[in-house]
Amino acid sequence: MEVPDLFNDEAAALEVSRTVYATEALPAESYRKALGNLVVYYERLMRETRRLIRRSDREERELNALNARLHHLTAQLDYKASHDTLTGALNRGAIFELAARYLTDAPLVLVVLDIDFFKHINDEFGHPTGDAVIRELVVRLNRALNGVGEVGRIGGEEFTILLPGINAVDAAMVAETLRHAIADQPFACLPTRQVTASFGVSRSESGGNFADLYGRADEALYNAKRAGRDRVECVTAVEPDACLSDSAESSCML
Repeated sequence: MEVPDLFNDEAAALEVSRTVYATEALPAESYRKALGNLVVYYERLMRETRRLIRRSDREERELNALNARLHHLTAQLDYKASHDTLTGALNRGAIFELAARYLTDAPLVLVVLDIDFFKHINDEFGHPTGDAVIRELVVRLNRALNGVGEVGRIGGEEFTILLPGINAVDAAMVAETLRHAIADQPFACLPTRQVTASFGVSRSESGGNFADLYGRADEALYNAKRAGRDRVECVTAVEPDACLSDSAESSCML
């Protein structure tokens, strides 16, 4: 099917004007008429051109808005795929993937922590309060870390923190700072009861196996629970004095 020429009338008027222009000794009225027609169709062409430009600009704005909306939705989906809905921390899959990437080219400390007696909090105060405790705990962790490390929620009341490129002594100090950030001040959502957490810390050199790193941190967490909770335990490959051996709440096991 042949597409109609939108400017057929203008093209015809232009052709007539060319003919008149190329013909000598025509009456003045012929020139005047040809020029008048050319003016009319030129003005019409200008109006149509402006209309098309406005339409094009509008469609471009709409397309840009749709693209921006698409990028926003894509970012939201990416965020939801990698972050915990309740707290905004990285979820289990994202934190494990990030840890594996860190280990490819840097030493990594993994801190695993668990809220002490969290089931009792849920049973006594209800799950909404338990959720509020979890949210506030993540806020406190991020505030204490001050941009250093990545916080992830593994599930329930268990969390991990990734500390790439840090030595064992500094890692133990960070874990102890986090422990105090949780235990030293009442939670706004649960002011009548102290909230504490137990910590397990392990470290791996660059190229290490994440499953092994996580297993050792989990072992240290279990030891912290067994030793009385609200404490930091380390399983590392460093000297015994690396993990705050002067603290009653921390110990180091080789």
